[in-house]
Amino acid sequence: MNLLDKIMQKKTRETQPQPQLQLKWHEVGPVHWVETSDSVSRRFQFEPHGQLSVKLLDDSRPVAHRVVDSFLNKFFPSGYPYSVNEGYLRYTQFRALQHLSSAALSVLSTQSLLFAAGLRPTPAQATVVSWILKDGMQHVGKLICSNLGARMDSEPKRWRILADVLYDFGTGMEVLSPLCPNLFLEMAGLGNFAKGMAVVAARATRLPIYSSFAKEGNLSDLFAKGEAISTLFNVVGMGVGIQLASTICSSMQGKLLAGPLLSAIHIYSVTEEMRAAPVNTLNPQRTAMIVAEFLKTGKVSSPADIRYQEDLLFPGRLIEEAGNVKVGRAFHDVFRPSKIHEWKEKLPEEKFFLSRGSKWIDMVLEHNATGEDALRGWLVAAYVGCMEKSSHEMSTQVLQDAYLKMSNTFSPFLAEVQAKGWHTDQFLDGTGSRFAW
Repeated sequence: MNLLDKIMQKKTRETQPQPQLQLKWHEVGPVHWVETSDSVSRRFQFEPHGQLSVKLLDDSRPVAHRVVDSFLNKFFPSGYPYSVNEGYLRYTQFRALQHLSSAALSVLSTQSLLFAAGLRPTPAQATVVSWILKDGMQHVGKLICSNLGARMDSEPKRWRILADVLYDFGTGMEVLSPLCPNLFLEMAGLGNFAKGMAVVAARATRLPIYSSFAKEGNLSDLFAKGEAISTLFNVVGMGVGIQLASTICSSMQGKLLAGPLLSAIHIYSVTEEMRAAPVNTLNPQRTAMIVAEFLKTGKVSSPADIRYQEDLLFPGRLIEEAGNVKVGRAFHDVFRPSKIHEWKEKLPEEKFFLSRGSKWIDMVLEHNATGEDALRGWLVAAYVGCMEKSSHEMSTQVLQDAYLKMSNTFSPFLAEVQAKGWHTDQFLDGTGSRFAW
């Protein structure tokens, strides 16, 4: 081999890629890094099994800031305030006040029950026995109220307020029981019957309310943190009740003064809670409000915008701007047999029937109708109402014109409704009557 060949071989070896050393991550040690934010340093590290561990290295924040942060971690959902919908803080504030006043009132009522029964308990005894009396005398009320679940799905806010009114009524019966000790059993039984109904209604409406705040599928986290808030302020309220029972409310005159005040705070708190909750399911009242605003302004309000406009006590009121539509009357009470055949020929694909009366337009939905079907029917009824304000009958021509107008506007209307966060996959009309072919 001559000198030129040797030089060429050397250059070839130098230009060939050398095998690189492949190291696995566990051979070079675990991956870790340090993050510093708001005067807090944390060390993040991937463990051998792949889990991320976090260790606090330094926290130079003031003590007050650390206490607040610890409180938020224990009693507010992870990622708060970005992980919940608008109104959650106000809801939580009044929920805390509601549980505090309710627990204090419960202690006073139990002390009164024991006095009426001929006992002379200490405030601490009243606190312990309250749980025994509550769990032992409420079952009949719970069974009766359990039949009203569909109504609670449709109007959770109204039934949540009604639950607390029933609870305060039952508690009031217990507070007044020492005034007529010969009727102790009747008053205690009636009071706990009302409280049993209140417990079922409050628990049944809890999930729809929490769902309205769940922004990132974090319903379990919301539920857990909500129960933590309830437990904390129930304990605080029992302490307040014990203090009141030992001082101001040791006499019947004191209870008659403090009881109504605590009850008023309780009802006011739960009312403000419900006003803060942006429930995003479609029911008759919310659907009518959405349609009325769309016809008036061409826009759709979000659940957070519409929450303070809801009538929490009388949700069945008719809204003229939305066509004075009433949902859920029995099918045979609304339609004559001849009208049924005529309607099926006009709109065979629709899952709603409309019938105009003297004061309102009845809408009856098919059994599997969704929120979209209810919105379609409501829009048609509203357009009919605008076209025939004085007539008591729905003419064929007006119905066709209204249906055509609905068809032209429904797609952008539905897109806007869904974009605002409304759930259109179902329509909650309580125990309203529906039909099936």
